Amino acid sequence: MTPQPFTVSDVMTRQVVAVRRGADFKEIVAAMARWKVTAVPVVEEEGRVVGVVSEADLLAKEEFHDHRPGPVEQMRRLDATAKAGSRRAEDLMAAPAVTVGAGASLPQAARLMATHQVKRLPVVDEHGALRGIVSRADLLKVFLRPDRDLAAEVRRDVVERLFPRVHHRIGVAVDAGVVTLSGEVTDSAIVPLAARLTRAVEGVVDVRCELPTGPGP
Repeated sequence: MTPQPFTVSDVMTRQVVAVRRGADFKEIVAAMARWKVTAVPVVEEEGRVVGVVSEADLLAKEEFHDHRPGPVEQMRRLDATAKAGSRRAEDLMAAPAVTVGAGASLPQAARLMATHQVKRLPVVDEHGALRGIVSRADLLKVFLRPDRDLAAEVRRDVVERLFPRVHHRIGVAVDAGVVTLSGEVTDSAIVPLAARLTRAVEGVVDVRCELPTGPGP
C-alpha cells in the first residue's frame, strides 16, 4: 500500500558526456567547458564506468603550477600532488567510481552521495555500463511536483485505500508541498499510518494531520 516511490531513472540526466581512460588533460577540460559540467565519468570499452574526474581533480595542476611542493607538503597531500603531475584521465580520476542503479530510490541515491561526499553519481546498468548521471539538483526535482498532483496521489493511494467507506469525508489540501488531512474517520487507529504514508509520497514537504487520533466510535 506504500505509494510507488520515484526512482533514479525518473530524474536522472540521460545525455551524459564521458571520457576514455586515455583522455588527456586538455580534452577533459574542453569537455567540461563545452557541456557545462563539473565532472565527467571515465569509461572503458562498452561504456563501463571505472572512475570520475571532477574539477577538484584538475585544479591541483593549477594550484601547484607556480611552485614546487616540498617533501612535507608532498607527503601531507600525496593525492593532490600526484594529480598535479598527471595528464591522463586514468591518473586523474577518483576510482573506483561510486555509482547507482537506475532502479534505486531517491533516498538511496541521496544516502550514497552523503556517505561518499559526492555531488553526483553515474547511473549504470547491471553490467556497469553508463546509462545516465544523477545530481543533487536532480534529486530535488520531485519537490517541483504541482500541488494538485500531490493531492491527487494522496487521495488515490492513501485516503481511498485506507478509508474506502468514508474517503469522501476526508479533505486533502496541499499548499507549497505541505499536505493537510482533515475531516472524519471511523477508525482513528489508522490515522498515524495515513500520515506516514502521506509523508512518503515523493514531493511532499510536510504533513499536517487534523484527523482525529483518539479511540474510534
